[in-house]
Amino acid sequence: MERSKHKAEGGTQTANSKADCSRSLPTARCLLPTSIRGFSLIELIITVSVLAILTLGIIPLVQVSVKRQKEYQLRAALREMREAIDQFHREAVAGAQMQVNQQGQTTAQQEQAPRNPPAQNPGQGQAPNIFADPRVRVAITDQTIFTADNPDRFPPDLETLVKGVDVLPIATAGGLGRRGNLNYSATEAGSSESAVPKTKIYLRQIPIDPMTGKADWVFKSCYDAVDSTSWGGENIFDVRSKSQATALNGEKYSEW
Repeated sequence: MERSKHKAEGGTQTANSKADCSRSLPTARCLLPTSIRGFSLIELIITVSVLAILTLGIIPLVQVSVKRQKEYQLRAALREMREAIDQFHREAVAGAQMQVNQQGQTTAQQEQAPRNPPAQNPGQGQAPNIFADPRVRVAITDQTIFTADNPDRFPPDLETLVKGVDVLPIATAGGLGRRGNLNYSATEAGSSESAVPKTKIYLRQIPIDPMTGKADWVFKSCYDAVDSTSWGGENIFDVRSKSQATALNGEKYSEW
């Protein structure tokens, strides 16, 4: 009797434990909470589609931004070289005028000339006074770099702007403080002040064309035709890009 009673009690405890376990474990049909559920296929397709649309819209904007930055760099490089060319030309003309003044009238001839010469009309063939230009601070003394094919004294090449040339201050040439004074020659100024030539550099380095990635440019001489496609080689009057691509404003970079 006692054994059967123990068996009955044991069976009852086993049944109760099974019932408790069945209540504690989730069934296969129980849904997981929303916070830990993954994406469904439709949600995943929608997300990928939105990202693709955003990417396709951002890529053109990035390309335009990069192109605009390169165009800004190209304009800056062209402006730098053209300003250096113009400044070189002005100071080369000043150097040529300084040599003419030194080889022209002597001091005795200037002493015999009237101290107050009559005013002349600039339109009657009087050449402008290059020393009166405030942008001209020095005069190029090395005139050997100019050949007979380059009497206008533009730089023969960009390397000359990087290497530099010998110059003298305008004060030594009789210009500083005496600009426009025809009674004071460059010879007198040179005898009263020290004339020590210095090397002036007009370009730190030849800029790189951002459109081609090379320091290679198209040159134009002051004797070349406007529509010329080749460089005469006499001097460098203008610099342009070799790129034939079209800019954002519709122009070609080679026409800038």
